[in-house]
Amino acid sequence: MIIKKPKFWDKKNNSIFSIILYPISLLYLFIFKTLSFRKTNKFNIPVICVGNIYLGGTGKTPLVREIYELLKNCNKQPAIVKKNYNYLKDEINFLNKFTKLYTSKDRVAGINRLIEDNNKVAILDDGLQDKSINIDFKILCFNAKQWIGNGQVIPSGPLREPVKSVIDYDCIIINGKKDVIKEKVLTKYNPLLNIFYSSYELIEKDFFVGKKIVAFAGIGNPKNFFDLILENNLNLIKSFSYPDHYEFKEKEMDEMLEFSENNNSILITTEKDYFRLNNIYCNKVKPARVKLNIENYKEFEKLLLNKIK
Repeated sequence: MIIKKPKFWDKKNNSIFSIILYPISLLYLFIFKTLSFRKTNKFNIPVICVGNIYLGGTGKTPLVREIYELLKNCNKQPAIVKKNYNYLKDEINFLNKFTKLYTSKDRVAGINRLIEDNNKVAILDDGLQDKSINIDFKILCFNAKQWIGNGQVIPSGPLREPVKSVIDYDCIIINGKKDVIKEKVLTKYNPLLNIFYSSYELIEKDFFVGKKIVAFAGIGNPKNFFDLILENNLNLIKSFSYPDHYEFKEKEMDEMLEFSENNNSILITTEKDYFRLNNIYCNKVKPARVKLNIENYKEFEKLLLNKIK
């Protein structure tokens, strides 16, 4: 689903819009609770799930790729399952290039296909809210900048579940710097949570040094991408923001390219956005590739391997 995130979602104090929409949030929670009583399918291989409760922009897909590489290097024969929606083709293309991926309209069917092909570990990209699957290790992603927004459930706020739902999860990955206050918000509900921090490393930073940069992004939180460019002390002269999973129109691409050429700059985007571009633009836009680094990586690796024994 392609949506433009309302600004009031990320305001600390609830706005009038949040208050007006609150009854719909209660209805949403009732339906969510009702669906949680569905039959749960258990599998004969470990199932890991990387998801979020904040709607979009938490970095789960790069983390899925990182976990896949970790398990592959440990000879665990992993594969990834992702629900197949047309609007997710960017994430699907991204994962399909770097990993062994199974897509399906139904996650249970995807896991069964994965098992039939003799894969030994299933990694779900999203699906923490899918109560039809018994998950052995549940990883929840947050971005420190957006955090939990206004703390309300959709549509009053950006959360798929209340914050107290962390009681059901095993591990938290926060993209950002260590924050004891944020940790207390989570451990209040689940003192046993394993909390790790991550950061993005711009892989080809040297290529961008000394150049003027025009950037565009259609991800959950485009500002995070622009901030990454600035945090690397690069010369960002203009940025263009679009909704998550946005299909860029030719007119928009042409206008951005024209602006870039007129200002003697390079036009860049996220790697995920790059996979959505029309082929005629692929040679005119530079994808900014990043690597996800997990602090205390060895501890995370040990925890993960213990969970899937």
